[in-house]
Amino acid sequence: MTADVEMKEVQALSNSVSSAAVPSTLQHLKEIASLIETGAQAKEVRRIVRAVRLTMMLRRKLRASVIYAFLGHVLTPGSEVLAKLSSYLPKTDEHEMDVDTAASAVQGPAKHSIPELEIYCYLLVLIFLIDQKRYDEAKVCSSASIARSRNVNRRAVDVIAARLYFYYSFTYELTNNLAEIRGTLLALHRMATLRRDELGQETLLNLLLRNYLHYNLYDQAEKLRSKAPRFEAHSNQQFCRYLFYLGKIRTIQLEYTDAKESLLQAARKAPVAARGFRIQCNKWAVIVRLLLGEIPERTVFMQKGMKKALTPYFELTNAVRIGDLELFRIVADKFSGTFNSDRTHNLIVRLRHNVIKTGLRNISISYSRISLADVARKLRLDSENPVADAESIVAKAIRDGAVDAIIDHANGWMVSKETGNVYSTNEPQIAFNSRIAFCLNMHNEAVRALRFPPNSNKEKESEEKRRERQQQEQELAKHIAEEDDGDF
Repeated sequence: MTADVEMKEVQALSNSVSSAAVPSTLQHLKEIASLIETGAQAKEVRRIVRAVRLTMMLRRKLRASVIYAFLGHVLTPGSEVLAKLSSYLPKTDEHEMDVDTAASAVQGPAKHSIPELEIYCYLLVLIFLIDQKRYDEAKVCSSASIARSRNVNRRAVDVIAARLYFYYSFTYELTNNLAEIRGTLLALHRMATLRRDELGQETLLNLLLRNYLHYNLYDQAEKLRSKAPRFEAHSNQQFCRYLFYLGKIRTIQLEYTDAKESLLQAARKAPVAARGFRIQCNKWAVIVRLLLGEIPERTVFMQKGMKKALTPYFELTNAVRIGDLELFRIVADKFSGTFNSDRTHNLIVRLRHNVIKTGLRNISISYSRISLADVARKLRLDSENPVADAESIVAKAIRDGAVDAIIDHANGWMVSKETGNVYSTNEPQIAFNSRIAFCLNMHNEAVRALRFPPNSNKEKESEEKRRERQQQEQELAKHIAEEDDGDF
């Protein structure tokens, strides 16, 4: 009996020790605050980037009581910022707040908060409100955070401000009020340009493009994109978004070759964890390739985690490949809801001509001579005068070079010419040249992305300096890997 009691006491003691060994969410936030303070004092932006990334990892563990305690620890007691941010948070249990406040008070008195920490507190509260689906409070908080960040011109704030810009636009998009902030975003982009805040320029340019495309203002989006300052990309995520929006603009403007390149590059550069973004890129890329007369490979639709989402586009591709107009119409009607939600319905309407052209090409290969009435029947044209429509379709296909044939108007025939050897044309050379250009472009991008250690061309370093340099390189490699898989 005594042994059982002793065992229970020992087990309870071990559980309390193990729970105390695991740092709480509040302790993690305090460590992030010290990291931001150190980065601001040393003017090291990478520490701020690290702090923001650690915050995104903690966002599921955030509670109102924890944020109350953190604000009381970081911000000056009785300050206007503390009162304003506390008003956005929901009221919590008084006992829970007392415990957290007492725990924070043990750490020592609050210090005078620096601007970086104030902006970070706005970001923390805004993320919490969005996760709790309190969108009205999030809108007010985001507007207040933008007003505060405008008055701070420090490079260490740029990383946190870029996240604030994103969530500022996101809250208004969630409440269907995206058009209200377009003027504010333009003013912020102008301010970021004057301050040479390149990360803010990237973020705000993408937000403005998303704003315009949300309301189908493609011409205005292209005018803004063409006149915006250009510089080397600082964020892989923002660069991927920019390529995706550029691909959508190019597609609407009938520049399918450039659109295909941008969309495929965006899908290739996107992190593996950003599955939703990669699905959208692949959807638009499939449509663009079909409009170019290409047939995407089956492996595109069988990628891990994308098979179900790309099923409508797989069936659409199959209809275009066969050249069956009736099957194309059935697929378009069956998945019309999906195509409308993806905003690709207008592009699919353009595909009708490609389906007819593919079917006509198959007919010209199968028959050396066929009547226009049979062509209309095989293409399943449902117009009032199908023979006349078939004649105009065949004439246009011959003019465009889709089929190698002539029309015998007297007898109402389409006479196909003998197909020659494709290797006697320039098509293999064109295909080979495009592959070489793709490989050279990828090689050039890889060379530009290389990062070299400092002092690599100076005198031989000591053993201690070498270990320190290797440790810094490992930390930098870890930051780069985490950035690729960061919040998208």
